[in-house]
Amino acid sequence: RLQRITMIAVVVELGNLIIVYSSDHLLSLIGCYMYYMGMNLVMAALMNFIFEYCHCKWPNKTTMLVFYFLLLADNIQYFLNPIFGQAFEVECITVDGFPYYRMIPHIGQIVHRVLDFSILAVAIVILIVRCIQTARIFAERYYAILAVMLVSAVWQTSYMFSRAPIERAMIGYGLFGVLIYYFAIIRRPTQLLDRMLANVASEMPEAMFFFDANERCIWANAPGIRLAHIEGGNFFQANANLLAMFGAHWKPESEWTCQLKLGNEERHFRLQHRFVKDEKGRSAGAFLRIRDFTEEEQRRRRELYNATHDALTGLYTREYLYERIQQKLRENLQMSYQVVFINVKNFKLVNDIFNKEFGDHALRTIAKWVRTDKSENCVYGRIGGDTFGVLVPVEEFNAEQLEEELGRFVVSDGNVTYRLLIHLGVYKIVDKRLDVAVMFDRAHLALSSIRDEYQTHIAYYDNELRSKTLWAQQISAQLYDAIQERHLRPYLQPIVNTEGKVVGCEALARWIHPKEGFLSPAAFIPVFEKNGMIVEVDRHMWRCACEILDSWKGRFDDLFISVNISPKDFFFIDVFAEIKGLVKSYNIDPAKLRIEITETVMMNESDDRMRILSDFRKAGFVVEMDDFGSGYSSLNLLKDMPVDVLKIDMKFLSRSDNENRSQTIVQNIINLSDDLGISALTEGVETEVQYKALAQMRCKLFQGYYFAKPLPQEDFESFCERTSA
Repeated sequence: RLQRITMIAVVVELGNLIIVYSSDHLLSLIGCYMYYMGMNLVMAALMNFIFEYCHCKWPNKTTMLVFYFLLLADNIQYFLNPIFGQAFEVECITVDGFPYYRMIPHIGQIVHRVLDFSILAVAIVILIVRCIQTARIFAERYYAILAVMLVSAVWQTSYMFSRAPIERAMIGYGLFGVLIYYFAIIRRPTQLLDRMLANVASEMPEAMFFFDANERCIWANAPGIRLAHIEGGNFFQANANLLAMFGAHWKPESEWTCQLKLGNEERHFRLQHRFVKDEKGRSAGAFLRIRDFTEEEQRRRRELYNATHDALTGLYTREYLYERIQQKLRENLQMSYQVVFINVKNFKLVNDIFNKEFGDHALRTIAKWVRTDKSENCVYGRIGGDTFGVLVPVEEFNAEQLEEELGRFVVSDGNVTYRLLIHLGVYKIVDKRLDVAVMFDRAHLALSSIRDEYQTHIAYYDNELRSKTLWAQQISAQLYDAIQERHLRPYLQPIVNTEGKVVGCEALARWIHPKEGFLSPAAFIPVFEKNGMIVEVDRHMWRCACEILDSWKGRFDDLFISVNISPKDFFFIDVFAEIKGLVKSYNIDPAKLRIEITETVMMNESDDRMRILSDFRKAGFVVEMDDFGSGYSSLNLLKDMPVDVLKIDMKFLSRSDNENRSQTIVQNIINLSDDLGISALTEGVETEVQYKALAQMRCKLFQGYYFAKPLPQEDFESFCERTSA
């Protein structure tokens, strides 16, 4: 916009020069037309410049059109002036002995002046308003233009009223145009930038220092003054003070961080030092920026600590423990290590018996013990809950000392004292590339080998344990196929009465493995009891028993089949609904499918289990208690337990050397069952002597190898036919 004004102003200046220096009538007229018509163009360009420079807009489109129409009409009347003479005429006068054609204004010229001065007045008002509304640092860019326009308006007005023969105002206009270009477009933005940069530097939270070419400090902001202890505005003090603070860490022309001890406090700084060069590449000075990021560093360290350390014990979290162990193993390839899995037995009881506060105190006590006497080669952390993990060099692991400490590990808070039972599972690392989680899984698995929990506190993972684990994984993966292919099937062991007649059987799971052959129940039942897959085995046995009973309709209608229910079945499925649904599906008399449980079923949630057993009896099922007498609370449970048959295992009596006592116990159990209206069934009968003796004690039902071992369905059916013939 300013360039456009300048180009039009050249035409106006040229017209004025022709008027001033021409002594010819025609040339003077041409100069007047160039001057006055050009001024209209200047005013149009001026308004556009003012609107853009002041970031204003036309009030509306109509106003803008009226503005341009008035300027156009004014120029048209100048075109008509040679015909009508309504604008002006020139007369020849003598000035300093030279002829000069002076303009004599008429009505058109007066209208022209009113129009141009009105436009100028509007532009001045816009600038004044802008100066008032804008911050001082920005308003200065408008002051120069406002001042020039005011001086030009006064100069032009004085010429009109003085009737001076020669108008020299346009010479000033040209000079003022140059000043506007310099101060408003070049000088003012440069000063504005300088002041803005100075204000920014002053208000920055970082300490800022500026140095001259001789590396002497010439300015510093408020944080810099405080940091360098500058007094009385003597910035030269900064050099010595900064050198004393950061001299050992100084790295010219670079950016770096350093850590300083200021008094009793540790501070962290980030420094940036840069040289400044002029346009010829010569050193003009330098600046130094120093940022104190101590709080950020402390916050970062707190966040890192909280992310990597357990809030309760202060030990590493599981994730960070695994990460640090991997790092330690990579750093010490030649050192032999082992991981130790630390488990607190029955820790839930601590919280239940005492309270959570005491439980937390116990965990902190364990954490303190874990830290004790550990070298820098050890890594330890809390894996979760009441379990901890440690990486320790093999030579630093003192099993004898640990056994002694764990044998008397006591926690006390001053009011309560409690002995904790802690077990350690140890896995010696053979392959350091193995996943750390797998290492701790193996160490944890070693705990399963502890039998005497109060005498032995440390267990080791070995090849035998590994083989058992692999075997458990192998058969667990094959279970569903074994069920589908009927490799897992029921074997039936006969149950006979006092006459030796088969009255029923017990369905026992047997696995005919396609590669391993016949698998003993001891090879897979304990595995499935432990991992919970016993539920699938039992469901399969229940279904198979129902299928067999269905196939016996019309052949062995008087026989029953007893099926076992594992304690874990109650945790995973609705046992009553499941079995009742099978009986209904196969249209079987519920009394033919007997429910056999052990007293361990009642050890947890006994009220709920009592209700389930009552539901079975109400639905027509016969409930049997297996292994009666082998537990610790059979008599206590028996007074309330809804059962129909007690199964007495002869094996627990064979452990005694006093045969008379054994017979007395069996006799009394049988008598007790008779008094309670419960049938007695003795299992584990292996000799004729036992059979006859039990019969004399009025035992009604018998099961054992003396009669038959568990048989496949076909063999059992043949056995029944032979014994009934």
